[in-house]
Amino acid sequence: MDTLQSLQWRPPKPNYLPHDIDVDEPIVDVYKPPIPMDKATDRENAEYYAHMKRMAHEYNITRPKGYTVSYHFNPDMEPHHFGLTHPMKPFRLTLTKSLVTAYGMNFAMDNYNTRIATYEELNSFHTSDYLDYLHMAPPEEMPRDIDNPDKEVKFNLGGSDCPLFHGLYDYCSMSAGSSLDAARKICNKQSDIAIAWGGGLHHAKKSEASGFCYINDIVIAILQLLRCYPRVLYIDIDVHHGDGVEEAFHSTDRVLTCSFHKFAPEVFFPGTGGLDDNGPKSEHNPGAHHAINVPLNDGITDEQYGHLFQSVIGKINEKFRPSVIALQCGADSLAGDRLGRFNLQVQGHGACAKFCKTFGIPMIMFGGGGYTPRNVARAWAYETSVAIDVDEKINKIIPDHTPWRKHFVQEELFPSLEQILGEPRANRNSQKRLQEIIQHVHEQLRFVNAAPSVQQQVIPPDLGGIRDDVEDRLKEESEERDEGLRRDREEGLGISGEF
Repeated sequence: MDTLQSLQWRPPKPNYLPHDIDVDEPIVDVYKPPIPMDKATDRENAEYYAHMKRMAHEYNITRPKGYTVSYHFNPDMEPHHFGLTHPMKPFRLTLTKSLVTAYGMNFAMDNYNTRIATYEELNSFHTSDYLDYLHMAPPEEMPRDIDNPDKEVKFNLGGSDCPLFHGLYDYCSMSAGSSLDAARKICNKQSDIAIAWGGGLHHAKKSEASGFCYINDIVIAILQLLRCYPRVLYIDIDVHHGDGVEEAFHSTDRVLTCSFHKFAPEVFFPGTGGLDDNGPKSEHNPGAHHAINVPLNDGITDEQYGHLFQSVIGKINEKFRPSVIALQCGADSLAGDRLGRFNLQVQGHGACAKFCKTFGIPMIMFGGGGYTPRNVARAWAYETSVAIDVDEKINKIIPDHTPWRKHFVQEELFPSLEQILGEPRANRNSQKRLQEIIQHVHEQLRFVNAAPSVQQQVIPPDLGGIRDDVEDRLKEESEERDEGLRRDREEGLGISGEF
């Protein structure tokens, strides 16, 4: 063993799932399929489509002026589930889609039903050995570490955090496919804001699963962005540290990562992302000072979070001058999350996307964590409305025709803290500490060269040929969908100024 490595102190790495939670505060109920995932009849689809059109007319939901928003999704992700007691519920994507379409927001965007990412596209970041095992490993009904916590698992696959469930490889490929398609639409100038709520899995490493994340779709998407843009700003508002993305771009000055997260190394996953963790320690490494971490305690409020976010991100924008933003909108930072412990509400969470939008540069909005599906759906639907500039127009009461409406419990789009928690969590973030964080970040940014020059010939591998072969096979299928979209546009539902 290398002597230096053996002498380095490493903090204990907690599980993503805490195992010391009180008996009366279960992390998640035993999994029960929330609804039958049967397809609607043609008549039901026609009735729902009429409701969507009516809402678009009623709230004047039109395409935003001067820029294009695209929505990238693969509905085949939704029926998957991670296991009987696992907090991750892909059903949250179903609820998000139900809210977005119920308000008629889909008429204001370009909607893409994305293909799965190919092996070669996943291999642009992940190792072949890891991908081969992920693809070939058979599903297991129970995590291996339930009876024996010390049992080894290969590539960190098969434990309670990252179980081997049915359809795992396809699920990961769909998630990465949506994010990669969003990045390509940004690169091709077909979109200015691209939304991929099925992505945002920021913990996955090059050859290891971690924290419910198997494929790091964000890294794969950023690699695509770097082919066309000199500097990428990655922002993470998940309650957990965005360690996988930070690690992937540890030694480059073309990507600056900034993560806002709960930091309690001994008890909260992943135990990294301290205030002094700012990238490589060597000043000769280009990545030095290009990792900004904002460690927080339980109970932070909308007002505190908003001030902190604007103070930090505003200064980063001033110094780094990003060409494009990758915003991870993990919703486990919301109040009422099964794993998070903040007091953030939907409005405070969405304010981060709203602030980033003011910079006027291209942006991808990813999903991420979030383990109370109804609140995740509220946040991502609201942030979709922010992207298309209708957040002030939509009704703050969830429409009656919203599919699965009873699963939202409260009828409000923005339930109060009292409705969500009963009593807000104790706020352990003093104003003095938050100001110290801002000062520290601003000091670190003094070492960031404003708008670093980039040799554009140093770019990630070209996957264009692979992409073209796959997309040619899907061209015929897309023509019919495009024809339907053309008819919708001719009706004028998505064109500003026609009402």
